[in-house]
Amino acid sequence: MSQTPKVSVIIPCFNHGEFLPEAVASVRATKCEDVEIIVVDDGSTDERTPREIDALETAGIRVIRQENKGLAAARNAAIAVARGEYIFPLDADDRIRPQCIDREVAILDASPQTGVVYSDGEFFGVRSGRWEIGPFDAEHLLQWNYIACCALFRRSIWEQNGGYDGTMPVQGLEDWDFWISTYDHGWKFHYIPEPLFDYRTKNDSMITRTYGMEPKIAKFVAQKHGHTYREAWLQSIQQRESLNATLETERESERQRLESLKFTSRNLHRLLKARLKQRFRGNGS
Repeated sequence: MSQTPKVSVIIPCFNHGEFLPEAVASVRATKCEDVEIIVVDDGSTDERTPREIDALETAGIRVIRQENKGLAAARNAAIAVARGEYIFPLDADDRIRPQCIDREVAILDASPQTGVVYSDGEFFGVRSGRWEIGPFDAEHLLQWNYIACCALFRRSIWEQNGGYDGTMPVQGLEDWDFWISTYDHGWKFHYIPEPLFDYRTKNDSMITRTYGMEPKIAKFVAQKHGHTYREAWLQSIQQRESLNATLETERESERQRLESLKFTSRNLHRLLKARLKQRFRGNGS
């Protein structure tokens, strides 16, 4: 590994020791020398996870151990000591593909206005198939999160955002708040329409904790990012008013066209009638 890594891959782990070596191996398979890996043991309570983390530390992986503070705090702890210019969060039960880091780094290097690069994923576990995330859409993002945490972003964005917000009412959607904050600061998002990570699906994943809590989470996000939602609302009103004005103009144009047709039709009718009268008079003479 180089002395100044380009990318820091941060892997929070809470009782996912059985999957952790697979996640780390997927990062090592990228064969990028400019990548550092930081694993955070977020107060795991099982027996296997501490053993797996000890083994990784012996193998040279940087490890942070802390009492259980939640996903946001675990990521923040890792990024705070990370040396990379770019950050890539990876859940301990997921994997990245060998070309992922190189592909996404190249885009950030080439585009200073771009802050985040993300891609499609591939489900595995209890569910399979492609996860088609799609191009960036601010309106979609404000409605609900659809961009996975497996994305490369600039460390400066984390600093601007004040880190991941651990005060959300329930863990599992810290990314949503983080991406909206990133959008708030004017950064562009770049989408790669191919799977560059594998997302493990389980029956008891963290995201299941959010079920039934959606209104509470949405209220938290809307209150925190009220200005952004207000601007989006005003923009939608302006677009609606513009559309209504366009439709009204088109309706008026159509009305005038119909009036013109009626006028032309009446004139043609009068002309034909006059000519017929002249012909009948001529025949009568």
